[in-house]
Amino acid sequence: MHKAQIAALTAATLVVVGAYYGLADALDLVPGVLTASPADYAVQPFPTASAAAREPDAAPGLAADAPVPDAGELAALANALAGDERVGKATTGVSIVDVASGRELVDHGAGAPLTPASSNKVPVAWAALSLMGADHTLRTTAVLDGSTVTLVGGGDVLLAEDAGDPDAAVGRAGLGDLARQAAAQLKEQGVTSVSVALDDTLFTGPTWNDAWASGNESWVAPIQPLMLDVTAYPSGGYPADPALDAAGVFADHLRGAGIEVTGAVSRSAAGAEATELAAVESAPLADILSVSLKASDNTMTEVEGRLVAFAAGEEASFAGATRAVLGQLQADGFDTSGVTMLDSCGLALGNQVPARLLAQIIARAAADDAGTAGRSLIAALPVGGLDGTLDDRYVGTAGAGAVRAKTGSLDTVASLTGTVVTADGRLLAFSVIVDGFEEGGLYSARLAIDDALLTPLAACGCGG
Repeated sequence: MHKAQIAALTAATLVVVGAYYGLADALDLVPGVLTASPADYAVQPFPTASAAAREPDAAPGLAADAPVPDAGELAALANALAGDERVGKATTGVSIVDVASGRELVDHGAGAPLTPASSNKVPVAWAALSLMGADHTLRTTAVLDGSTVTLVGGGDVLLAEDAGDPDAAVGRAGLGDLARQAAAQLKEQGVTSVSVALDDTLFTGPTWNDAWASGNESWVAPIQPLMLDVTAYPSGGYPADPALDAAGVFADHLRGAGIEVTGAVSRSAAGAEATELAAVESAPLADILSVSLKASDNTMTEVEGRLVAFAAGEEASFAGATRAVLGQLQADGFDTSGVTMLDSCGLALGNQVPARLLAQIIARAAADDAGTAGRSLIAALPVGGLDGTLDDRYVGTAGAGAVRAKTGSLDTVASLTGTVVTADGRLLAFSVIVDGFEEGGLYSARLAIDDALLTPLAACGCGG
């Protein structure tokens, strides 16, 4: 009887509580599904974020009255790099030049010839621009001699396989376009069947440099004056005979344009009596250098060196290229004492170039009176934290956007050559070479260059 009373009282209590909760729910005083409010209440959307997107920090600008950094403070940075445990027992050369005055602010072994790695590409680029001009273009032609159409290489190794793109640097000229233009001319002359030959005699000598260590085949193609887009091979795997491969593509396009091509492509120089059928032109040299310097493309730079040789009247070989580059530097007033150049691209460990020469070239190119050649060289350099071989360096540091430089990397060498804008707005030219650390130390040496020298230099509010 007692248990029955308890159960009854509990049930009654629940009914009363439930009734009161229902009333509170209807009045929207407690959570629940009931409501006494009008039924046309509009459901509100999720709020949208209203905070403005954060703009990236602007790169430092030049200031006409920016103070010159204190030479002593800059020398301390160079000394810190040389003593950094991450460079080991390597020899360090540093030259820093104030662009506006041309005065060298830091000479830390700057006159000692060291292995420059790909900083070697800087003097080649200067010589090419100085001798040939920023607007210079490369012509690939098709000529007819009798019943033979000869494809003549003019140094363009960025050729498109089919149609060219008039707005691009890579693939501005297309082999398909050249073949179709040639086919149209052949048909106008009543020629419907030809043989095809390749003339790659613009360059002479071997296509491989004996000063390059075995294994570098992954980093440089055979050096010939004709190639389908060399940038299409970022991880190596270059064709064994790029020029002949390109000539085969040209022959295929002739066939596609309705011309019969008999036999296989041969190799022979165009005859003196040959007449031009068609031609395509590359992008201007300034645009080509922007591709080769930002990507540190070894093949393109070797080709550029040989083009300098050809323009200078030298034989377009490895040796002729280095003679021509050094000859142009001397003609432009640079001191090339102690320089040894065995190639153009910097793969040869036997190259010896002082940091001072590299910094002086950059300082000349960055000067107000450097003209188109100088501006083209500086514009072609990778920018810290933005593009090329510096796209992943200086990110989130003072060097982002402030450092513009050519990188250099070998198993035992790290280098960097370019410009930096200080926090005060002063433009400096520099070259740093760390030569002779143990194999496997490249990444550490790069970090040391960035952490001990360039990032502090960019952050420098050290006006003297």
